[in-house]
Amino acid sequence: MAIFKYRGKNKVGTVVEGERTGRNANDVITALEKEQIQVLSIERKRLKFAIPFIGGRKSVSLKTLAVFNRQLSVMFNAGLPITQAIGILGQQQKDKYFQSVLTEVRKDVEAGANLSNAMRKHPKVFNDLYTSMIQAGEASGNLDTILLRLSAYIEGQSKLIGRVKTAMTYPVVVVTIALVLTGVLLWKVVPVFQGMFTQMGAELPVLTQIVTNASQFFISNMLWIMLAIVGIVFAFRSYYRTFKGRRVIDNIKLKIWVFGDVLTKLAVARVTRTLATLLTSGVEIIESLTITAKTSGNAVIEDAVLKSRALVQEGKPLWESWEETKRFPYMVTQMVAVGEQTGSLSTMLGKVADFYDEECDQAVSAITSLMEPLMIVILGGLVGTVVIAMYLPLFDIVGKIG
Repeated sequence: MAIFKYRGKNKVGTVVEGERTGRNANDVITALEKEQIQVLSIERKRLKFAIPFIGGRKSVSLKTLAVFNRQLSVMFNAGLPITQAIGILGQQQKDKYFQSVLTEVRKDVEAGANLSNAMRKHPKVFNDLYTSMIQAGEASGNLDTILLRLSAYIEGQSKLIGRVKTAMTYPVVVVTIALVLTGVLLWKVVPVFQGMFTQMGAELPVLTQIVTNASQFFISNMLWIMLAIVGIVFAFRSYYRTFKGRRVIDNIKLKIWVFGDVLTKLAVARVTRTLATLLTSGVEIIESLTITAKTSGNAVIEDAVLKSRALVQEGKPLWESWEETKRFPYMVTQMVAVGEQTGSLSTMLGKVADFYDEECDQAVSAITSLMEPLMIVILGGLVGTVVIAMYLPLFDIVGKIG
């Protein structure tokens, strides 16, 4: 399977761009035509390699985007022309990259382009969900309402992702600190004690011998160890960028003890919240599912949503399509079924999202409570083992002197 970049027109004549996976270009074109997208150009995406920790991608924070939406909604509702409102907000931006993007958007709108089409030229800032909702707002005449809805959605997603990232970052930071401290001890402290023990002719206990051997190995191979770490990180990131690699790793993520459950709940919360927001804004369900898949944050869940989209196109209800993927909890599919039967699907999806937001909060709190003592044990265990190993021979020496 390969990744293809395409450009085409949808059924209402709007130019759309994106990426799709397929065995070849013809397969991708066939799939897009089934979605009533006329392909104008298509090319295979080349894999890009980047050196870890060097450079970075230009982006705009979710908080900045949410504030921009609220301000634009107020200005638009107050009667300011959209070009003037964007111009004013662009000048106020501290983020120079975002400022340049808004300048380009304003110029395109002044030249006669729709706001949604102008924003589509900057996918790193305005994703498919964003531009589709703006397009729906332009078509319905409720752009100010859509902008407020987008702000609420972005703020909610930012808080949810932030809480989960905090829970995931904490153990990584503590383990990293523990490893760095242990490395410093092996590099600088242990050799001093080892030289002292050699001069005294002390007999080293087993634990001390293990630590001194580890110190000698670390010092002798420090450069290779550093290069190996960088190589592993580089290989991991390169593999994760491939179609298969992302799915293999994302599937493993969902199975990790404790963390996998949180990531599953996070994905379900994002999918249901995104779909509810899009449907409420007037985006039709097939396009909504396509956009929702990209915002799930996990390739396995993304594939499940795309599979359900194909089943919905065949005439199956959404709840049954989700049930067939076996990736959504029973409670979710049943609430979606009730929503479809009562004609309140977007409302029911919003309630499911609220429930899983709360579930994520509780899970993150539980993980934090569990990790704090565990990380202290790991940190104390690594450093404490080295310290104890260095003092054991001293106890023997003092005992013999006494």
